[in-house]
Amino acid sequence: MDTNRKTAFYILRDVEKKKAYSNISTNIHITRQNPPSPAFVRELAFGVLRRKIYLDHVIGLFVRTPIAKMGAEELTILRMGLYQILCMNSVPEYAAVNESVFLARMFARGRDGFVNGVLRQYLRDKEHVDLPPREDDPVRYLSLRYSYEPWIVKLWIDEYGESKAERLLAAGDDVPPLTIRVNTLKTDRGNLKKRMIERGFNVYDGRMFKNALLVEGAEVIAGRFYNSGLYSIQDEGAMAPVFALDPKPGETVVDVCAAPGGKTTAMAELMKNNGEIYAMDIYKRRARIINAQAKRLGIGIINTMIWDASNVRKDLIDRADKVLCDVPCSGLGTVRHKPEIKYKQWDSELEALPVKQRDILAASSRYVKPGGVIVYCTCTISKKENEAITGDFLKKNSDFIKLEQKQLTTADDGTDGFYICKMLRREK
Repeated sequence: MDTNRKTAFYILRDVEKKKAYSNISTNIHITRQNPPSPAFVRELAFGVLRRKIYLDHVIGLFVRTPIAKMGAEELTILRMGLYQILCMNSVPEYAAVNESVFLARMFARGRDGFVNGVLRQYLRDKEHVDLPPREDDPVRYLSLRYSYEPWIVKLWIDEYGESKAERLLAAGDDVPPLTIRVNTLKTDRGNLKKRMIERGFNVYDGRMFKNALLVEGAEVIAGRFYNSGLYSIQDEGAMAPVFALDPKPGETVVDVCAAPGGKTTAMAELMKNNGEIYAMDIYKRRARIINAQAKRLGIGIINTMIWDASNVRKDLIDRADKVLCDVPCSGLGTVRHKPEIKYKQWDSELEALPVKQRDILAASSRYVKPGGVIVYCTCTISKKENEAITGDFLKKNSDFIKLEQKQLTTADDGTDGFYICKMLRREK
């Protein structure tokens, strides 16, 4: 049994059956299984996730059983086999089929002949596989081609037009670079870059920020440099709200939805570990994650609080120089890192997000002292969760004015998709 493919199967099965986050499941199973090629595992697992709807479309052409009624194990194995044939030039077709049959014998007993038959029939008839005509139904065509739920495709077409929507869909399938944020409390970018290159990493300067590095190599999310707190893993899109807020040493900052703490610790680094940060989260276990990251990075100014950000803490009213309001959202800007987000079903939770976002922004604004600044941000690309929320807030709160507003996208900026709106509270 090939350990690389077995590890990829475990990851994909967890995402499919347990609704696990792909990035977390990947780290867990690579650690447990210790495959000889973690890069192969990641390419296969994330590749299948990025193209799941298209893979299911192709599989559906060669089976009688509806995809929805197939067992998770055999469907996962078919997706893996088909993806290797379609997209992994390093894998011979016979190896993709044979290894899929071996997986089926272990994890889908009695279905190995079925898996073998479907993949071999595809190899015989693949020249006849095609997408439905685009002009008949552009939403369905783009949904199949780029593997997104139709509601996401329709949302972006309605808000940005079909041409830009397709650019956003295509960019979401890009393989993101691994980006780290240099902990300037312990080192600087030039020194860390030099040390990592000496250790065999390929390292490049970030595109947007002076403390960002792009890194290629094994054990970036572990090892001595990481464990000693010299850097954190963070996309430059996630750094952007922190740099927009621009917290200074000695200031009082409130981070209302802080966990897992990436932006909180980034603010502490910019503040040179001097001042106060009140970091809220509704769950105690997530607050513990913030504390653990602060300890690793050598940060001592973060005060964690268990609190529902949609409610106002009276002890913080008018106390903050800066407030970061990074609200829960649909996450559509982060599909490069979490491709399972592409398959979110539209439900009551998504429907209710704008109400929650308005409530959190309204409560958070109470902490800003006159002359202070609040940054509202999301990691999504949706005007209903972004411009509509801040526009409504500014209409209802004349003591706030908009200083800056921008929407980062992978298609235009090469980062995860982040919306940022910086607002100033007028002096009384």
